[in-house]
Amino acid sequence: MPQETELKRCPWCGDDPLYRAYHDQEWGNPLYDNQQLFEFLILEGAQAGLAWITVLRKREAYRRAFDQFAPHRMARYTPARKAKLLRNPGIIRNRLKVDSAVRNAQAYVAMEKAGEDFSAFLWGFVGGSPLRNRWRTFAEVPVSTSESDAMSRELKKRGFNFVGPTICYAFMQATGMVNDHLVDCYRHSECDAMATPAETGRASKSPQR
Repeated sequence: MPQETELKRCPWCGDDPLYRAYHDQEWGNPLYDNQQLFEFLILEGAQAGLAWITVLRKREAYRRAFDQFAPHRMARYTPARKAKLLRNPGIIRNRLKVDSAVRNAQAYVAMEKAGEDFSAFLWGFVGGSPLRNRWRTFAEVPVSTSESDAMSRELKKRGFNFVGPTICYAFMQATGMVNDHLVDCYRHSECDAMATPAETGRASKSPQR
């Protein structure tokens, strides 16, 4: 990594240390782990209508409140457990979003029972390998694409909620399905280099859309 004084970053992370650490260490890294992907999808849904930094600051509280985002545990949450979550000041206490997290866990479990691997399903929308963009300005970066539209449709068919095209595209950016670091950001080349053949081979071909 270059020296701190030499680093050129995407402008959206600003000067906040937590935001910068997220940009430098996570955003855009190709992610293939099922449970980690599920966590990001839930958190992106929780962000709807809010700034991502708001969710980022609450992420550890979310992990504690939602059993580290273990889908099988979350799928069994009772009305009493959801009511308890709505009293938790560490998370975003929005009933629709809490209900959605549980519903999405149930949809995840249903996919698994049907023989669908969550990671392979999601990565299928980009053909199993990150899409490598070369944006020069933040204004060029889209808020949704044909791939995120397709992902949104298929997730909704499987019972997921809070998975609109814009949420799905933010999810794809965060988990490295697309490399949307600006070309002059030092992380652009790093994320490109992370897309190894061994990793991309884990995802199946694009599902029927």
